[in-house]
Amino acid sequence: MRTRLLWLVLVIACFSCNQKQQQKADPKLLTDRNLLHNHMHQLTEVIIHDMFSPPVSSRIYSYSSLAAYEAIRFEKENYPSIVKDLHGFPQMPVPDKNKKYNYLLAATKAFFTVAEKITFSADTLDNYQNKVLGDFKSLLDKETYDRSIAFGSAVGKTILERTKIDNYKETRGMPRFLGSDEEGKWRPTPSDYLDALEPNWDKIMPLALDSAAEIKCPAPPPYSLQKESPFYESVNEVYQIGTHLTDEQRDIAKYWDDNPFVLEHSGHLMFGNKKITPVGHWIGITGIACKMKNLDPVESAKMYALTSIGMYDVIITCWREKFIRNVIRPVTVINDVIDNNWVPILQTPPFPEHSSGHSGISASAATILTKRFGDNFAFEDTSDLAYIGMRRNFTSFVSAAREASISRVYGGIHYRTGVDAGAEQGREVAMYIIKKFL
Repeated sequence: MRTRLLWLVLVIACFSCNQKQQQKADPKLLTDRNLLHNHMHQLTEVIIHDMFSPPVSSRIYSYSSLAAYEAIRFEKENYPSIVKDLHGFPQMPVPDKNKKYNYLLAATKAFFTVAEKITFSADTLDNYQNKVLGDFKSLLDKETYDRSIAFGSAVGKTILERTKIDNYKETRGMPRFLGSDEEGKWRPTPSDYLDALEPNWDKIMPLALDSAAEIKCPAPPPYSLQKESPFYESVNEVYQIGTHLTDEQRDIAKYWDDNPFVLEHSGHLMFGNKKITPVGHWIGITGIACKMKNLDPVESAKMYALTSIGMYDVIITCWREKFIRNVIRPVTVINDVIDNNWVPILQTPPFPEHSSGHSGISASAATILTKRFGDNFAFEDTSDLAYIGMRRNFTSFVSAAREASISRVYGGIHYRTGVDAGAEQGREVAMYIIKKFL
């Protein structure tokens, strides 16, 4: 009996020992080139779940990406701070040169220190973060682990100081925008006739630009229902394209929809169909490019940060134009004067038309990525595969951006003048970023 008992104890002890060995993290984690990409994927999942708008998602990606870069840049020599050349950031912490750190761990802690504070579903991020931090803890000595965590936390908290002064909180209490009955001006659109999204976003402090007014775009054509007028021709183009869509145009429109606010109706029920935002789509493309070129974590963090800054700032300039111009959406004009039964293939987002935010976001990201990866960087875009089951191949970032832009015309939600103006804004903002940082 005693022999049996001793044998059982030994078996249990061996099993327990084997379990611990199996649970030990892979040492490759300490320099894992995919770890930041995994972090960004987790953040995208939360942004989709919480249904953050494109403007708000740009803020989340930017601050989180900057935190990761400012912590990991010390892994390599001569990688300067980005935030020192941006507006409103306090002086960033620096590590002790005589002490050992794991900067990938520090970047992880910095990233989630910020991300958890400015999203809703912090528990989801916390569960993921705890698993990653636990793996690091099993691989590093206690002093290096604690020191890296402390440094990353300090970087994250310093980045968060800027979130307190960027006017985001103040815009939450500013007046709503319900539209206008004035001829040619925006009013809420079908099917849900929502009031305008983020009408005060131009009050948000830009990161690199000096002001929301610094980058302007071409004005829209004057409102006119005369059939020879440029405005009416723009409206009729949207109607004709939308009425005779090819299968390819339909696919392009759906592929680049990226509307996190699509509300589906089934009888008396209404439910949200969650999708990636335009910002998240280009964050995904950034990650694809970084992985294709096998960039190290420092370079990947830098590209996430710079691409995010460009999208953040172009949205601020674009939203200023939207609410100054206050241009009526195609579906409203077409239903009023051409065909009251016409419905665009995409649900019209709830804000004025000119200029196109998606076009600006896409042009900005594509221009920055082109500067880093080259003019003819062919890639397969799988950013949206998990959400809409579609993927597309592109010969360059610019070709992807152009397709994203024209998709808004195919979708019946923008005039060609609006998408061209947005793309011009995006390119100008990107060149501003490139001159400073690339």
